[in-house]
Amino acid sequence: MQIKQDKILTIRLTLLRKSLEPLILISRMMSNITAITELRIYRANAFVAPPHRGNPAGVCLLPEARDVDFYRKVAIKMDMPETAFIVRDNDIFNLRWFTRGGHEVDLCGHATLATAFILSKKEYVNAGETIRFQTQSGILSAKADGENITLGFPLEKITEVKDSEYDFKKLMGLTPLYTGRTRFDYFLVVDSEQAVKNLAPDFKKLQQIKTRGIIVTAKSESKEYDFISRFFAPAIGIDEDPVTGSAHCALGPYWGGVLKKNKLVGYQASKEGGIVKVEVLKDSVLLSGKAQEIPLSDEIKKTIQSF
Repeated sequence: MQIKQDKILTIRLTLLRKSLEPLILISRMMSNITAITELRIYRANAFVAPPHRGNPAGVCLLPEARDVDFYRKVAIKMDMPETAFIVRDNDIFNLRWFTRGGHEVDLCGHATLATAFILSKKEYVNAGETIRFQTQSGILSAKADGENITLGFPLEKITEVKDSEYDFKKLMGLTPLYTGRTRFDYFLVVDSEQAVKNLAPDFKKLQQIKTRGIIVTAKSESKEYDFISRFFAPAIGIDEDPVTGSAHCALGPYWGGVLKKNKLVGYQASKEGGIVKVEVLKDSVLLSGKAQEIPLSDEIKKTIQSF
């Protein structure tokens, strides 16, 4: 009986949602929101803080969902760490991320930040509106204030690894003070900022590690930042990621616990570099940073339009 009632409720909610679609459309027209009526492709760098260039991301807006082969071809052509694919579904955006190698990932911070920036700048959403994304990691949120974007992401828990199956001394030339695992990555804490900066791993060796990637971090020696990190993910086609928002879902809570504070600033010490501000909440984190649009060539736009 309960199952039958649940089905009836689901049908009623679906019908109600369908009946509201014309009102939602009229509301958007009155608020001057730009409709997504055809494919639009952009590039934006996320977590920029000059002279740090941040992390580039592709942002592909679509009027309707396409197949996985299309997403992979576009991501490979864009040749950026990740490309985000967006389809509006009434008051929420369906969001997926693919790497330059064509791999789909479950969570990506910098491409989400770039997406929120583009949606706001191009007036696909109202100024100051909280944007909601439906993703494989649940519902995420974003809010733009000019070039500054704040993301609401899940807090990533770290489980200590007592006896790792990998010898990080041989693989990366370091002996971690602490070794842990998130649901995505290995999490390695080392003794100094310089140890993080001096890392020069053999990426072919790192491909054998069966996680999305490896986070390496240390307490910052600078007053500008609370911690420093780098992120390596050769297993999914990214030797070193310039700035990794999703890694800060674990970095923020870890260093927040060590330093006894809930608002922190992280510096990712890649060649490009970038700054991520983190606020640790009970079950989630707020990630903040700036973005900047970078023009795409006409050749890339035309090629993607032809797929």
